[in-house]
Amino acid sequence: MECAGKGSGTRCIGPARRRCGRCGAVAYCSASHRISHWNDHKEECERLEQQMKRVDVLNDLPFTFSEEATVQVCEKQETRCSFLRKRGIHFVGMWTCECSCGLSVASFDHERSKDDGWDLASILCPCSEPSSPINSLRSWKDYYEWRSIPLHSPVALLLHWPLTIYYATQVTGLRSLSSIISNKLIIHYLGPEIELLQLAVFGELRALFPGVQVHIELIGPAIPQHRDGEKINLCSYAHCTDADCICKSSSDNFDRSLGTVRSSAVTLQLHKGFYHDRYRDIAKDSFPHLVIAPNAGIAAYSSWSSTIELIKEINVPAVFSDYCEEACHLAACNISTIIGCPLSLPIQLNPFRQPMVVEDSALFLPSYSNCFLFGI
Repeated sequence: MECAGKGSGTRCIGPARRRCGRCGAVAYCSASHRISHWNDHKEECERLEQQMKRVDVLNDLPFTFSEEATVQVCEKQETRCSFLRKRGIHFVGMWTCECSCGLSVASFDHERSKDDGWDLASILCPCSEPSSPINSLRSWKDYYEWRSIPLHSPVALLLHWPLTIYYATQVTGLRSLSSIISNKLIIHYLGPEIELLQLAVFGELRALFPGVQVHIELIGPAIPQHRDGEKINLCSYAHCTDADCICKSSSDNFDRSLGTVRSSAVTLQLHKGFYHDRYRDIAKDSFPHLVIAPNAGIAAYSSWSSTIELIKEINVPAVFSDYCEEACHLAACNISTIIGCPLSLPIQLNPFRQPMVVEDSALFLPSYSNCFLFGI
């Protein structure tokens, strides 16, 4: 973690080991940097103090590995690499970019193979149709019980992508507006990055939205130029490793085509660029019911201003997420300034956040992928 006072005057004299005595969320290399940074920090200090009091709530997850994936990673007793290695999924398939060594070599140019799967036994993953109808899911425990998956399975580390989409439709009321959605749900998904190497997990939307054609337009600058316009059919669930599992008899996960795409429960299309630049062409044939921007980082990128203005103009529900509550607060301030009114969906904890903390985050406040939601 860097000194919070870095760049505000004299050079840092060592590691940032002196935490703010009030909030405990930021640290400094020296007492002098802590004092010199106070004028910048004092406005956020009380807010960060309140957020730090909710750390136990962030770490409250139902899995048997919860302490290992939260407290022990924060305290550097474990790492994301060691967690994945113990389960035989380190640097494997869709799990490759779930640790720092995988991220360092990950390339979004790489097209995933047609046999992308969970690299887990069938008992540990949702590789086929659910055995019972879906009820309203409010937690990871609800989901695991419905899909008959044991709580020691790590699949939630990848399933937070489709489950966050599912939850976004709940909090915006789209799940109850069947007359509007009819039998097709169109989502504009902004800023995909790691997801581009984990697209098979979106096949779970087949179970989460039974009887509905789910179409997702993925738009973002990280999409490689040669994949711009690529269409993907998710014709089945991501496969397990069991040779005799029923998932092996279903059609291939991916059916890429530059022409007509066969009918499927879930279809994806990739578009390179910023949403405000690509929207007009995309919306001609695919006007959204929902806009969603996972881990948006709105306060960090000036390009969001034009996108927020566009979303306000088209007047459809938009849900954003970020890694920690402070990032959401900063984003909410930016959005309110742009649209001239408060958020319609206040900042709230996402029950389907990824259940493993981000290593070496900018604050001592634990961060999770898709941790908090908010929207307009």
